[in-house]
Amino acid sequence: MREASFVKQNKEKWIGFEKALHNNMKINPDDLASYYIQLTNDLSYAQTYYPDSKTLLYLNSLASQAHQKIYRTKKESKNKIVAFWKYEFPLFFKQYHKTLLYTFLFFMTAVSIGSISTLNDDSFVRLILGDGYVNMTLENIENGEPMAVYKSGSSIGSFLGITINNIRVAILAFAFGVIFSVGTIYILFLNGILLGSFITFFYKLGLIENTSTVWLHGTIEISVIVIAGCAGLVMGNSFIFPKTFSRRVSFMRGAKDGLKIVVSTIPFFIMAGFIEGFITRYGEQMPRVIAYGIIFLSAFIIVYYYIIYPILLHKADRIPNPQITTT
Repeated sequence: MREASFVKQNKEKWIGFEKALHNNMKINPDDLASYYIQLTNDLSYAQTYYPDSKTLLYLNSLASQAHQKIYRTKKESKNKIVAFWKYEFPLFFKQYHKTLLYTFLFFMTAVSIGSISTLNDDSFVRLILGDGYVNMTLENIENGEPMAVYKSGSSIGSFLGITINNIRVAILAFAFGVIFSVGTIYILFLNGILLGSFITFFYKLGLIENTSTVWLHGTIEISVIVIAGCAGLVMGNSFIFPKTFSRRVSFMRGAKDGLKIVVSTIPFFIMAGFIEGFITRYGEQMPRVIAYGIIFLSAFIIVYYYIIYPILLHKADRIPNPQITTT
């Protein structure tokens, strides 16, 4: 590409970024990082093809200013932890709402497959849940305690074991995204089919009301597995669809963004583990109004933090960002 064409193609982007830096406009850190990566890509291209040009000098200067801006932005943060949970992550996650929707649809498709298969084939639930679990559940039902499995073990031991296992599942859902997103979809389908089979199994036994005990902790647990799946798709899709970046740069960005999403789920998995270890064991004796109150509150917390709050925060964020077009 001729230098004139290169400048013409990127001029508007560079000018927009330069104005933002010179006018001391406050830019979202993720946007700033994205613009900086684009700028360094352009700088590398200019170094290769226009080594003695004024374009190279200009881009060197602009990159230096951007680097100082990024460094200064990092120093301004007084409480990174609070800022991450309250502002940075919700604003960041807004861009992945569509990916979250696709993840949810994948998962619900699997739930439907598990449910329909269990309705039409009595042996399917044994194939999915295992003979041991099904036989144990039937025995518990005969003893009048269909949810006795959640009363076994100590509260603290159950809390720790369940939390660690849930985090392991989330990490797997994310990490398997490296297999071009197919691995994450597999984890989502596996867990979705398990859930669909489990719920339908109790429905066929006329015990669907008893599953409210499971949803005490399962509302958060299942929701966050879906969110971890979203993280895996973010990473996997970044390699499949690199957009304007090289595949290496795009994958690194996707892996970083996906990891940030996974980190956000850890407190919720701890919450789900606490409920399962200390509250679910009393679910059958608990008044229905309290049980459903916990379920609906759990659902509201997840929906609000990951969907509603990012939208509200995005609308309230009236700090202008530079209008920079990507190449």
